[in-house]
Amino acid sequence: MLAAVLFLNYVDRGALPTAVERIQADLGLTPTQLGLLLSGFFWTYATIQVPVGWLAERFGAHRVLAIGLGIWALATTLMGAAGSFALMFALRLMLGIGESAGFPCTSKILASVVPNERLGTANGIIAFGYLLGPAVGTYVGGLLIAHYGWRATFVIFGVVSLLWLLPWSRVTVQQRAHQKQVSTDVATTWMIFKQRALWGTALGHFSSNYTFYFVLSWLPYYLVREGGFSTVEMAQLLGGAYLLNPVSALVGGWAVDRYIVRGGSANFIYKAVLGGAHIGFIACMICMALGPRPVALSCIFIYEILCGLQSPGVFAVSQIIAGPPAAGRWVGIQNTIGNLAGLVAPALAGRLFDQTGHFTLAFVVAAAIGVLGFAGWVLMIPRVSELDWTSQTAGRSSMASTRVG
Repeated sequence: MLAAVLFLNYVDRGALPTAVERIQADLGLTPTQLGLLLSGFFWTYATIQVPVGWLAERFGAHRVLAIGLGIWALATTLMGAAGSFALMFALRLMLGIGESAGFPCTSKILASVVPNERLGTANGIIAFGYLLGPAVGTYVGGLLIAHYGWRATFVIFGVVSLLWLLPWSRVTVQQRAHQKQVSTDVATTWMIFKQRALWGTALGHFSSNYTFYFVLSWLPYYLVREGGFSTVEMAQLLGGAYLLNPVSALVGGWAVDRYIVRGGSANFIYKAVLGGAHIGFIACMICMALGPRPVALSCIFIYEILCGLQSPGVFAVSQIIAGPPAAGRWVGIQNTIGNLAGLVAPALAGRLFDQTGHFTLAFVVAAAIGVLGFAGWVLMIPRVSELDWTSQTAGRSSMASTRVG
């Protein structure tokens, strides 16, 4: 169910880019207005993650996730009736508010019900869902738009998303067996902000997302403009490459758990996978920028495989470290910083292309940001193991008592 809701999350957010040409023609929008519509989603999506994480821990991630889906499905449906830029922009902001519930709520639920040695597989299944969303959404959305128009497509996507609430209403989320009940109050938000590991996961997530959003936004244009591909050839090439992403996520999550169950160190395997993937990202970006055509094309497929392999760890590491008392807020903070890449990467790459006429410098910048991601995952996180929030609270209380005495 969680994989399905994040699949819908990515399908609905990708409906606008798929229909953007038709929308521009029907509503008479300028390129500047189109840019605002595409980026407006991230204005609310990125900034509201932290309070949504708090709500998930305070009132139940199960309920908050359902409310979030209701909001974003309604926004998607109403876009089919929008007749002006102002209304469409307001609905994009509304979509961002609703979809912000996705990752904080799913992370809170997983941290509460899944043992740490199974979080890789659980996150791999969920990553399969949200990584498959863009591929399926673009393909199905394109067919629906061609046959029924963009307005009907938004209505169909919104209504289908609402159907998820029916089986979800019958799901009960129970704490995993033998887990000690710990109140979310034991880990204050200020305590979370003070953790060095939080900033490591946030920096690593930003780096992962920067490359992801850059590739997702500009790779089709790059292949046609600099690679000499036709539109059909580009779509076929990227369609195959994108499908490697969710499959690799499933394999990567399963392999990590297999290693841990056999007695391996979670700290070692997660840092090895995430750090190794970022080294691979750096190499792929440089080869796409400077390598000969066969090498550059091969690196597209290698990048998608590496992106899938590291996807489960992006959230599993945070779920393990934060644990049930703080996973919702922790991931909310991390996802806020991580999704700032959605505001920066497409715009910066476009600016660099305008100035140079090529994507070389944009790929080099993406490679440099990959170095920051490696530092975040490998160097800034002290250890991938669950924090003892009660001992930190006791230590803080002891210090306060000493000062009073």
